[in-house]
Amino acid sequence: MLIDRAEVIVTSPDRNFVTLKITTDEGHTGLGDATLNGRELAVVTYLTEHVVPLLIGADASRIEDTWQFLYRSAYWRRGPVTMAAIAAVDMALWDIKGKAAGMPVYQLLGGASRSGLMAYGHASGKELPELFDSVRAHQEQGYRAIRIQTGVPTLQAIYGIAAQGADVGDADVRYDHEPARRGAKPVEEDWDTRAYLNHLPGVFEAVRNEFGPDIPLLHDGHHRMTPIQAARLGKDLEPYDLFWLEDCTPAENQEALRLVRQHTTTPLAIGEIFNTVWDFKDIIRDQLIDYVRGAVTHMGGITALKKTLDYAAMYQIKSGMHGPTDISPVGMAAAMHLGLAIHNFGIQEYMKHGAKTDRVFEQSFTWTDGYLHPGDNPGLGVELNVDEAGRYPYEQAYLPYNRLLDGTVHDW
Repeated sequence: MLIDRAEVIVTSPDRNFVTLKITTDEGHTGLGDATLNGRELAVVTYLTEHVVPLLIGADASRIEDTWQFLYRSAYWRRGPVTMAAIAAVDMALWDIKGKAAGMPVYQLLGGASRSGLMAYGHASGKELPELFDSVRAHQEQGYRAIRIQTGVPTLQAIYGIAAQGADVGDADVRYDHEPARRGAKPVEEDWDTRAYLNHLPGVFEAVRNEFGPDIPLLHDGHHRMTPIQAARLGKDLEPYDLFWLEDCTPAENQEALRLVRQHTTTPLAIGEIFNTVWDFKDIIRDQLIDYVRGAVTHMGGITALKKTLDYAAMYQIKSGMHGPTDISPVGMAAAMHLGLAIHNFGIQEYMKHGAKTDRVFEQSFTWTDGYLHPGDNPGLGVELNVDEAGRYPYEQAYLPYNRLLDGTVHDW
């Protein structure tokens, strides 16, 4: 089963996506997600100029060997561009293997460990009434766990508040579904950590009073706090029993999580901007986190992330795979298959893609009563409508960035 053709397809229905399509000499096709939010064309070039020429004539059945070859032969290892490209190849080869076997990928990974994947949604609001309405809307959609993001008094535009996105693309696209704003320059947002720390505990108190003690609540700090600030927030949020506090401090300084851990029992999740098991190695071994937030798309594919999660299982650490809409339906399907198979699944992030995206990527997964299932179609269960994809050419887009009140650039 030799690779006969490999195409890199860029489309921008509701946002930019990069898809690798591999075709074998036997006519099997496989898809892989190579989307890198705000830097998509860097991965396109890496795939087109450096990876695709190496794939032609290779044995599509040798997934592990191909992964090791692409990782080790480049010499310049790791990094988001390299690992997204490898991930796309890896997903596409798993897709092909599943189709050749006539089985969904999760069966090739050892079969299902559960009947469905609990997912969390993303509620937000500039003020409490708007936030409460968003929580209720997500509950009506079936979500059993909900992330809470809120506006902060005195700040005009901050991460994750959907109502701030009316100027982004189509009128029906929420900000938290498309944070990369189309245009020639990134949008500037503002930030004040002290105001945020003072405001947030009261928000969670109000949410608990309104919705009760049982609903799992999550929050994303988005790398904005120093270690001691993150420790304070984790401690202040303990009375509200969070499912997790995500990305409480920049992930580059892994020792910082030790300080946070010393001060709070609030569960910690991190890793959506990590690229390899080496980024997770020490914080898993030292049990400084509770959930691995790696994405199949950015961690080198199913092959690499499964190894990372198997390692995490030794320390009773669970999965919390990254799954916003800058992960394409192909990447989401790969995460669902992996999550269904592993034993230490925790929760799956899930944002619904827009109608245009769903027409470009034809999907077999189901969403029932708060649980995802990838479906039982052979392979990953996603097919690319090439003609539909061609209707939406690439559009330049950037993630926003932050400045503090004095003008200093801060972590977004």
